[in-house]
Amino acid sequence: MSLYRLAWPLVRRFDPETAHALALWALRRRLVPARRPRPDPVLRRHVLGLTFANPVGLAAGFDKDGTAVDALAGLGFGFVETGTVTPRPQAGNARPRLVRLEADGALINRMGFNNAGATALAARLARRRHRAVVGANIGKNRDSTDAAGDYGACARVLAPLVDYLVINVSSPNTPGLRALQDRAAVDAIAAATREGARATRGDGGPPVLLKVAPDLTADDRAAIAACAADGTVDGLIATNTTIQRPDTLRAPDRDAAGGLSGRPLAPLATRVLADLYRRTGGTVPLVAVGGIDGPDAAYARIRAGAGLVQLYTALIYAGPGLVREVVNGLADRLRADGFTRVADAVGVDAASHEAPA
Repeated sequence: MSLYRLAWPLVRRFDPETAHALALWALRRRLVPARRPRPDPVLRRHVLGLTFANPVGLAAGFDKDGTAVDALAGLGFGFVETGTVTPRPQAGNARPRLVRLEADGALINRMGFNNAGATALAARLARRRHRAVVGANIGKNRDSTDAAGDYGACARVLAPLVDYLVINVSSPNTPGLRALQDRAAVDAIAAATREGARATRGDGGPPVLLKVAPDLTADDRAAIAACAADGTVDGLIATNTTIQRPDTLRAPDRDAAGGLSGRPLAPLATRVLADLYRRTGGTVPLVAVGGIDGPDAAYARIRAGAGLVQLYTALIYAGPGLVREVVNGLADRLRADGFTRVADAVGVDAASHEAPA
């Protein structure tokens, strides 16, 4: 049993947000023991014009303000995504705003884009030493009336310091945000993001991805797939948290307000991913997140259409050793099935997943 599992009874005595802050504090001070995964050429990926040592990344939300990027990269992630950050600092929603559904391997959050602002994140990223791929997930301030302007402002500040940008219009915890997933809004926001990035980065700016909700209708998914296929954005992240509550949930707080993440989200997130893969003909880079809690889940998501995968909620319950387990296990599974590179496994099972209604 890992040290983290032994410590879990103590960790769970803290409220979730306090425990999370303590984890980041420990990471910054290199107090978190973890064995890095073994380097393996079968896992090396070149996608979005970037080279990843492995396809396993940290999802946005874990280290919003980039306070522990070097330490997190040192755990063996192939990439680390910071944010969501907004142009101006924002307190977010009132606490408590993070709920553990331990019996379900899940979380419900209603954080509300709490963050120190894009400028504070940029200052930290300018000091980082680890050369792992790093992205920034960006959003709008809650009281902003110019959504596109907010995304452009974040891009101007962060583009010179990150390898990719993610447009987050799919969090359920900012009023009206998910309405920005319609085609006209995505076009305007993507254009503003690219313009902001080009203003401060001479190479035309980093790749721009769009993070989508798992609760989109079929028509919504068709529009999102079209905007990715025509180059409006360079890739898609599927998916954000869900407002749905599966009947399988057992934890007492299962009806708490907010977005659900973790194991119960996996079936829906996988079906949305596979549907987007089919709709784009496998031509658009897709990043999978939502309920990936081990090497089998990561491999299944790659076979469903993902070129890269991300972890978050499972780390809360399994600890930092999960990174090594997933990376090494993914290499083993690829080789066992005769694949010599990740790209050859991407989407091989996409046709077998039924699209959500």
